[in-house]
Amino acid sequence: MASWSEFAAAEPSLAAGIRALLQQYGPGMGYLATLRPDGGPRVHPVSPVFTDAGLYCFLVNSPKRRDLERDPRYALHSYPPEECDDEAYLTGQALPVRDPQTITAIAGALRASPDVDWRLFELHIESATLRQHGPAGALPLAAAPLPITIAQSWRATRTPSRRLAMAG
Repeated sequence: MASWSEFAAAEPSLAAGIRALLQQYGPGMGYLATLRPDGGPRVHPVSPVFTDAGLYCFLVNSPKRRDLERDPRYALHSYPPEECDDEAYLTGQALPVRDPQTITAIAGALRASPDVDWRLFELHIESATLRQHGPAGALPLAAAPLPITIAQSWRATRTPSRRLAMAG
């Protein structure tokens, strides 16, 4: 698992492409998939927040927050662009941020209301994928030659010490 800053340092062009798709409409926007108590999938719109240090998400008291409090695994998918079918996809674990300085700094920068029951989660990254289909899209309707899809992927490497830490 890697923080956003670790991932961006390892794969700067891939991270930039993913960030651009998640922020294509200004603030971050994407679909967050979580696991319900019965193990089934649940999908929610969210506004991910990028900082130099990490990728975060404010979550109010809701099914998606309760899902992550019970099982931190997530998948985050970008909204589709209007002009093409490009897509960004991240998987990993969303962990509650417990450091008061980090919470205060991010909440202050985004003017998060202290009157709302929100919690800040950091999205740690296990895998990242960016697929660029070009202007014709993934499935062109005309009988023209198919565009070449460009796909980039990254997966966090696990060291023995990390495996032991995650198992405990």
